[in-house]
Amino acid sequence: MSKRMTGGQAIVGTLTTQGIDTIFGLPGVQLDNTFDALYEARNAIRTIHTRHEQAAAYMALGYAQASGRVGACITGPGPGLLNTGAAIATAAGSNAPVLCIAGQIPSSQIGGGMGMTHEIRDQSAAMRGVAKWVGRAETPAAAPEVLREAFQQMLGERHQPVVFEMAPDIMGKSEDVDLHELQEYRHDPIPAEDKLEEAARLLGQAERPAIFVGSGVFGAEAELQRVAELLEAPVIMSRTGRGALSDRHYLSQIMISGQELWDEVDVALVVGTRFSAPGLAWGREKDVTLVRIDIDPEQAQKPREADVTLIAQANTALAKLESRIPVHNRARPSREDELQAAKQAALDKLAELQPQYGFAKVIRAELPDDGIIVTDVTQMASFLQNWMPVYHPRTLITPGYQATLGMGIPTALGAKVACAERKVICISGDGGFMFNVQELSTAVAHGIDVVIIVFNDSAFGNVKRYQKDSYGGRYIGVDLHNPDFVMLGRSFGMTALRAETPNALRDALREANSTPGPALIEVPFQEVPSIWKLIRRPSSAGN
Repeated sequence: MSKRMTGGQAIVGTLTTQGIDTIFGLPGVQLDNTFDALYEARNAIRTIHTRHEQAAAYMALGYAQASGRVGACITGPGPGLLNTGAAIATAAGSNAPVLCIAGQIPSSQIGGGMGMTHEIRDQSAAMRGVAKWVGRAETPAAAPEVLREAFQQMLGERHQPVVFEMAPDIMGKSEDVDLHELQEYRHDPIPAEDKLEEAARLLGQAERPAIFVGSGVFGAEAELQRVAELLEAPVIMSRTGRGALSDRHYLSQIMISGQELWDEVDVALVVGTRFSAPGLAWGREKDVTLVRIDIDPEQAQKPREADVTLIAQANTALAKLESRIPVHNRARPSREDELQAAKQAALDKLAELQPQYGFAKVIRAELPDDGIIVTDVTQMASFLQNWMPVYHPRTLITPGYQATLGMGIPTALGAKVACAERKVICISGDGGFMFNVQELSTAVAHGIDVVIIVFNDSAFGNVKRYQKDSYGGRYIGVDLHNPDFVMLGRSFGMTALRAETPNALRDALREANSTPGPALIEVPFQEVPSIWKLIRRPSSAGN
């Protein structure tokens, strides 16, 4: 049944029918009618206002990554929307379902080049380089249908960010609107029987099979474990796939142990991952038979064409393989001793990196099994991503291959909003921390109970180490002048502590976890040994 409503009400009404219960953003003149609609719907949708558009999009990203549900943000047009670009690019790189509601200039002026407030040459085109899809509703009545297409693009196959636009005059215009009921957008194709049989045969007859997974396997954890146990196959998890199999299981492997095991793999089952590190840096590219499971046909053929490709959701394909593998499966002795030793050898190498190891042990010990770690781009985060035991999916959140410095604080806030009952710790360096330091205000204002640990070496430490090792210590642009972080945190009205040793960090974490509200812990940090000498990875250098 149609109902008279404004464009802003049509947007908000559609969001509620599609299950959105939280939106992050900033108000502005081009969004006034939609924010008024959000006020009307405040009992259905929680609006969390941030201090910067980038932070709003990162909070939506954290919400999506921690929960697996859609993270939504709202921003003004032009520079406001452009400010979200880094976060939307990170969502694309992380395969996260993020919906950005964007304002526009008045509809009659779009494309006119008249210098309207926040006008840019082609806003939609500017965002198509980072988002999967960009669409605009030209009338209030069109909003539900255009938003439905946005959800389809965002959720139908590989999860990706999308942008929806509406001009301010359309947001304020009233007309009859039909809202759509909540629907299922998941695309779940069934692979051909001959491909399933061939994949099962290759895996079952393999002598040294392995499974490599990324975040695309989330939601199929039970199926993954059963297939791995059938094959006695180590499960090598990318940074974004950590927790797909608990690190307490002997088949679970971190990247550093996985790259060593890779040297003897004959058949690999690759599930829900871009596969860039093994495919480009681990060697033996043509010696390993590849079986790929991916919902994205294009991605499934990179960095090289697989021997068998199954275009399907991970749980669907793994369940069907599970039923077929036993027919072909060779007898294999337990590899528990071998695989435990392989992982321990990698962990022993990591334990030599001090002080990272000492601090990391404390963080893991003070975080519940289901607690969430959000890592910014920092030397300590690089260590944690590789060493830290992870027991549940979606409990280690990283910037992925985008490596977007400064994502830590707002992404952690979004994760906590999504999972209010769970502990959330953000790991940041002093460089990345200052990118979004203003969101300490958001944490306090909205009572978002996160713990932010700032490892402070007064430098862009990763870059400084590269300049030391590769350029003879010709330092440029890397030394930083910082405020007193403890005083800064307290000035925002939050608990703020300093910890100079692992034992002191343990005490600080216990105090922070027992005190209501957000908390900041500064850890003074000196030059530390590099982890990258232990990791085979594609070069990022320009030579």
